[in-house]
Amino acid sequence: MSTFEEQIQHKIDTKTKPLGALGKLEAIAKQVATIQQSLTPQLKQPTILTFAGDHGAAKAGVSAFPQEVTFQMVMNFLNGGAAINAFCQQNQITLHVVDAGVNFDFEAAPGLIDAKVAHGTASYITGTAMTEAQLQDCFDKSAAIVADVAKDGCNVIGFGEMGIGNTASSSLIMSAMCQLPIERCVGRGTGLDDEGMHHKTDLLTQVQALHGDITDPRLVMQTYGGFEIAQMCGAMLAAQKHGMIVMVDGFIATAAYLVAVAINPALKDHAIFCHTSGEAGHQLMLDHLKVEPLVNLGMRLGEGTGCAVAYPLIQSAVAFLNDMASFESAGVSESDAT
Repeated sequence: MSTFEEQIQHKIDTKTKPLGALGKLEAIAKQVATIQQSLTPQLKQPTILTFAGDHGAAKAGVSAFPQEVTFQMVMNFLNGGAAINAFCQQNQITLHVVDAGVNFDFEAAPGLIDAKVAHGTASYITGTAMTEAQLQDCFDKSAAIVADVAKDGCNVIGFGEMGIGNTASSSLIMSAMCQLPIERCVGRGTGLDDEGMHHKTDLLTQVQALHGDITDPRLVMQTYGGFEIAQMCGAMLAAQKHGMIVMVDGFIATAAYLVAVAINPALKDHAIFCHTSGEAGHQLMLDHLKVEPLVNLGMRLGEGTGCAVAYPLIQSAVAFLNDMASFESAGVSESDAT
């Protein structure tokens, strides 16, 4: 009796096309079918969670924008004015905005989930960004959010973020998890000039010297992470347990993924990398993980926009698997090439 993997490969190979002619879509179709253990997989209630949080180190000049932009952008999300709103509306994706730890008190609003751990992290420049209890709180809160989304029928989920200073945080996570020098991990984030880049790199080098060589994934997140990055990490772990397809966004989401997959390697089978970020270190992260995203559009916005833009390609992969004729059903002669 053939294995499920052989059955799905046979179904892909006998569609009315040359072998492998749909490229990456064939690999995505096989992955989605395998996650769902179904020869006719379905994408249900696609959802993106955009986590927002502030960083204690943000006021030290690691970003070109002031910290207040975090809460201002959350308000923009809630008012429907951001890129992620436009792309989710275009592709009929449900968007939830999560206050993981913004330095602002929001009133209850449609589409906003209150999962605030604190009003921003502590500064990793002087100590760890969060306590062990706060990290666990991030994991618990995000797992509960994902469980609620799963209860609504969602089986494909993406994660985005907003947090001034979070590319610096992600660079430190990347350096620790990929064992790369910090200068290879630092990028311009929201648009630092050369002087800003030099300052950011020097500062993060000093931060690493303070904390030393950290390899334990949870401790890496506790030391350098933001609440929004930690909640993304916990959400990815929870999504895998619920059997979901996990859409991975850009640089910061991949930093969260680096920690999550180190905690649970089974996450790898569920992850679809949506795009290659224009942020300098992302390609090195992808090389470390040995993965190739669906598209490279030079985007570096975050918010989950890469997931929203790439989602129609995942739909296309499922559509050809379910709706395209086979050679036999269409009465088309197969190639007899060997």
